[in-house]
Amino acid sequence: MNKQDIVTALKTVNYPGFDRNIVDFGMVKEINFEKGLLSISLEVATQKNDVIQALRSQITKLYSDNKDVEQVAVKIQQPEKNENSVVTKPIEKLNVRNKIPGIKHIIAVASGKGGVGKSTVALNLATALSKEYKVGILDLDIYGPSLPMLVGSVERPVITPDRKIIPIEKFGMKLMSFGFISGNETPTIWRGPMVAKMTEQFFEDVLWGELDYLILDLPPGTGDVQLTLVQKIFMTGAVVITTPQDLALIDVQKSTDMFRKVDTPVLGIVENMSHFLCPHCENITEIFSQGGGEKESKRLNVPLLGQIYLTPEIALSADNGTPYVMKYPDSPITKIYTQIAEKITQ
Repeated sequence: MNKQDIVTALKTVNYPGFDRNIVDFGMVKEINFEKGLLSISLEVATQKNDVIQALRSQITKLYSDNKDVEQVAVKIQQPEKNENSVVTKPIEKLNVRNKIPGIKHIIAVASGKGGVGKSTVALNLATALSKEYKVGILDLDIYGPSLPMLVGSVERPVITPDRKIIPIEKFGMKLMSFGFISGNETPTIWRGPMVAKMTEQFFEDVLWGELDYLILDLPPGTGDVQLTLVQKIFMTGAVVITTPQDLALIDVQKSTDMFRKVDTPVLGIVENMSHFLCPHCENITEIFSQGGGEKESKRLNVPLLGQIYLTPEIALSADNGTPYVMKYPDSPITKIYTQIAEKITQ
């Protein structure tokens, strides 16, 4: 049993109350294994006895049935204080995730619920930003990629000799989606580890170049893609999409709470489908209940970035493969998207 085997096993031990493991948190400081004695030293910024005992118990249990390990010694200590340093965050809040070279800001567009128009919002937000900045958009929905249809492209990305992926370029943006690689004709039937690996590959092997903003269109929920993302990649923040009704808010709250838990700032809430505006008489019809976006923004104490209403043109532009913001540059909805983009950059 070598050190890497031990590290791999320790990655299954989550810090109590969190979805991240003690290795990714940087808490494992020393590992020794000799003559059946396994010694593991942790550095944990807590004095709570229940947390310390839970960590000891989880680690000891890992090797309870291992014939090579006769004894497990878990040493847990607090990090040394630096008298010259400013006040630091507790170790469980430290951000150990990677930045992608060349990309200044990574913003996730997310929702705990499907069917709230998240992909359409992500594309139009990216398009609004692209008027002034270098922008890329990454569709991370492996099971139901929508970006190829939204931009009207079935182009396959070029793969370099060293197995790197060159993103598609259209509408002045760099685009990548599993749909460009697989085609949308065949259903994707993958288990979680394969999805997580594909998610990592989008960040490690795509040649994004220099970007001011990379917009991530996340799949609904808080599953494998989201967990891989928040564990591996440093994100500037997240924008959460909801519709006004309470049914959507139940799942949206799970998404916002997940980002808070892993120390990713929620930049604000976008309420999509806030109402329907009749194109003939311009009467407003409240399809859903009112005020969902405002409720969630107040609960989180973050801005309500904008309320986007329904018109037939939004659906048509999505089906025709042209971002609404680009096709209708002078419309009130485009102005709302521009305002949302400005608030995010501020």
